[in-house]
Formats: sequence, C-alpha cells, structure tokens
Amino acid sequence: MKRHFAILIALLVMTAAGFAQIPSLGNVFFGYSYNRADTGSNNRGNLNGWEGSVEGKFLPFVGIVGDVSAQYGTLQIPDVVSSSTRIQSYLVGPRVSFPIGKFRPFAHILIGASHLHETSGGVLPSNSETDFADAVGGGIDYHLIPRVAWRVQVDDLQTRFRGDRQDDTRISTGPVVHF
Repeated sequence: MKRHFAILIALLVMTAAGFAQIPSLGNVFFGYSYNRADTGSNNRGNLNGWEGSVEGKFLPFVGIVGDVSAQYGTLQIPDVVSSSTRIQSYLVGPRVSFPIGKFRPFAHILIGASHLHETSGGVLPSNSETDFADAVGGGIDYHLIPRVAWRVQVDDLQTRFRGDRQDDTRISTGPVVHF
C-alpha cells in the first residue's frame, strides 16, 4: 500500500513539473495609462486613462499583440483656451519576450491608428480626426503568483495629427494574466 501511494505521489509531482515547462500561450493586460500628449499646434499636456492588450504566442519568445488605449484630459491651447481632449489608439504588431527568473522583459513594434477628439466648450469648433500611429517600446512583467504578473510598460507613441508628427510618451501599468 505504501509503495502504491509513493508511486502515485511521484507521478503527480512529475506531471506537475512537466506542465510547468509548457511555455505561455499568451497574455491579457489591462491597466492605468499616462500619456504625455502632443496634439500639434504647441498643444501639449498630461492625459490619463487606460490601456488593454491581448498577446497570442506563435513561437516561445515571439507573439502578436493587439493593443487598445484611451487617455483623457484637458490641454491648454496657447493664447486661446483649454481643450477637453481624448486620444484613442488601436495598434497591432509583434512582441518579443523571454523569462529571466521572476521577470519577463519584452519589446514590441506596433502600428495602427489613433483618434483625436478635442472640444473647447463652444469657444472653438470641435476637432476630430483619425490618423496613422505607431508605438515602439517595451516593458517588464514581474511574476506575482502562478499565471499573474504586474506589468510596467513605456512606449514612444507617434501620431500624425494635423499633418505633423507628434511623439508622445505613454506609460502603463497594471496586472497581466498569462495563459
């Protein structure tokens, strides 16, 4: 009886160890996002909001990411008035990541579109436009408990509003679930 019980325990331990070696199939992230925004015409300010992403792995260290974010706030238009501003971004692209102990650093290049909507409370007409956008950046996931980590991510988000290029710094943080 003791022998059968020992064999059963050994099989359970080896099975669990085998599953621990299976690489992640992807992850889901949702968290707070800060954007040091430039919407053109010297209109720069701080926007706060959220970011969410889904990554599917097709190789152990390479995946495809779909990323959606929205930041909101009030920006000052020089010598005119303040403007209620919303920037939404829809991006997709490859991400490279690899585990190092409890950490998983990653880097990505994402392309897509950003939508800008500005309202100045009736003083100026509302402005709304959608243009090409890209984000180059990366971050790190810190393993908290099995399948759950905390992410810190920084991107150089480039938009093309009003025919000019804007370079925004987007910083995001929050929980990520690996599956």
